[in-house]
Amino acid sequence: MALIRPKRKQSNDMEVFAITKNIRMSAQKMREVVRQIQGLGAEHAQAVLAVVPRKGARFVAKTLKSAIANAEDLKTHKKEYSGMMTDRLRVKEAVAQTASTLRRFTPKARGSAGPILKRSCHIKIVLTDQ
Repeated sequence: MALIRPKRKQSNDMEVFAITKNIRMSAQKMREVVRQIQGLGAEHAQAVLAVVPRKGARFVAKTLKSAIANAEDLKTHKKEYSGMMTDRLRVKEAVAQTASTLRRFTPKARGSAGPILKRSCHIKIVLTDQ
C-alpha cells in the first residue's frame, strides 16, 4: 500500500512523495524500471510506464499515481501547498530499496538443504513542481 508523507523543504520548492512497501519483487529488477522515469514530467512518466513490458512497471505506475494524488490533495487541503503547480510536476527522485527477504529451503542431494531467497522491495517516488 502507498503511504502518504508530504515533504517540504525550507526553500521555495515543494516536494510530495509516495512510498509503496513490501512488493514481492527484487529491488534489482525494480531499479531497471525506476531508472526509466527519473527526471521526467509526471504525465510523461505515466505514459512511459504504460508501455514498459515489465511486472515492476505496474507497481511503479501505481506509486506514481499515488504521489500525484497526494500532491493534488495537499494543494486542496493544506494552505502551505496552495502555491504548488500540480500541472508541472516532475519526478525528482525515484528509488527502489531492498526490504526484508523471506528465507525458504529446498531439499538437495544427500540430505542437505539449499536456500531459496524470496526478495521484496520498497518504491519511493518524490515529485516536485520546480
